[in-house]
Amino acid sequence: MYTKDFDIRWSDIDANRHLANSAYQNFMSHTRMAFLIAHGFGHKEMANFEIGPVIFYEHIYYYREAFQGKPITVSLELTGLSEDGAFFEFTHNFYDYKGRNLAYCEMMGAWMNLRDRKINPLPSSVKGIIAAFPKAENFRILTKEDTRKHGKKPKDIAMS
Repeated sequence: MYTKDFDIRWSDIDANRHLANSAYQNFMSHTRMAFLIAHGFGHKEMANFEIGPVIFYEHIYYYREAFQGKPITVSLELTGLSEDGAFFEFTHNFYDYKGRNLAYCEMMGAWMNLRDRKINPLPSSVKGIIAAFPKAENFRILTKEDTRKHGKKPKDIAMS
């Protein structure tokens, strides 16, 4: 399990004086990028391969409040990856300074080709890097159907 520690800043607090929803998302994003960099796949590598991560969803489950003045730890585990490397799934847990679980998140995303703006299988050299990432005990191979498991589809409106 990969972990990253954070101090809760004034700008991370909402009107209720606890950690804002947007701060949870920012801390998870920061943790994911730190994980990727630590495993040899940072911004430079993404730019070289002209790919970038896109998030399909982040489902956050909140258990306890987090407040300014006490550090938190955010964990990351790779729980899914498609055979072609295009789709990925991570889970995050938030812990207070005593180790109590504050929140849990399941997130899924994909690698987008920045030239054609589409999700494509990864080049084999990139797939090899990502396939070597440490995996969670409950790791599974993802399929395209897994990305649609919630059954949500876009519904456009007519513009006048």
